[in-house]
Amino acid sequence: MGKIIAVINQKGGVGKTTTAVNLAACLAYKGKKVLVVDSDPQGNATSGLGVSKDTIEFSLYDCLADKKKTKDAIIKTACRGLSIIPSLPELSAAEIELASEENREFFVKEALKDVKNDYDFIIIDAPPALGMLTINIMTAADSILIPIQCEYYALEGLSQLINSVKSIKKSLNTKLEIEGICATMYDSRTNLSEQVLNEVKKHFPDKVFSSPIPRNVRLSEAPSYGQPIIKYDITSKGAEAYFALSREIISNNKEWLNG
Repeated sequence: MGKIIAVINQKGGVGKTTTAVNLAACLAYKGKKVLVVDSDPQGNATSGLGVSKDTIEFSLYDCLADKKKTKDAIIKTACRGLSIIPSLPELSAAEIELASEENREFFVKEALKDVKNDYDFIIIDAPPALGMLTINIMTAADSILIPIQCEYYALEGLSQLINSVKSIKKSLNTKLEIEGICATMYDSRTNLSEQVLNEVKKHFPDKVFSSPIPRNVRLSEAPSYGQPIIKYDITSKGAEAYFALSREIISNNKEWLNG
């Protein structure tokens, strides 16, 4: 059975999509079968993996709103072992449409039910908001990975997200856990990055991944070429960091993968 990891932070600009795309690509590079689910209407994970929106026949919206078969929406990427369910701007309408539906919190879970066993990992790139779509994602996920930028106000809103996770765990998904917290935009040359990282570790001991993601020009450039960092520049510091994160994810889930 595949593990569904949702990459969530309601704040924008924290490296959420960068983490979802590059973690998924690194897991696939290591021989795992991986599916990315782009659940952000902006579709940055879709374009970041080289999928042209003009070529998309079915998107996540079709799976949720029109009950299209999820397998029909899956597109193979240029990375071996890595596929994606793409997103289009129309997904933003799902927030409104789901609100009036019965069992509205379970649409994403239902959509992924038939494909979950086909993958080792399913990585969901969540939208930067704690709305109905994100509630759906947390209901479907086995765990939550939280990216936090190493800048001022890094912890702002985190308590709200943690409370939301606890609420979902209590009422909708008793198996939901926090996979870990990933520090992003880390700059070892500044005291601020170190201070923020230490502050996060103080509040969430044993939950912070040991491999912070550095500020890296190559990481910033890669999406404009429709490539994850391991395709764009596998020798870069950004690629090294996401490889390290993928190793931690695999190590932490040995029992799950072997189960």
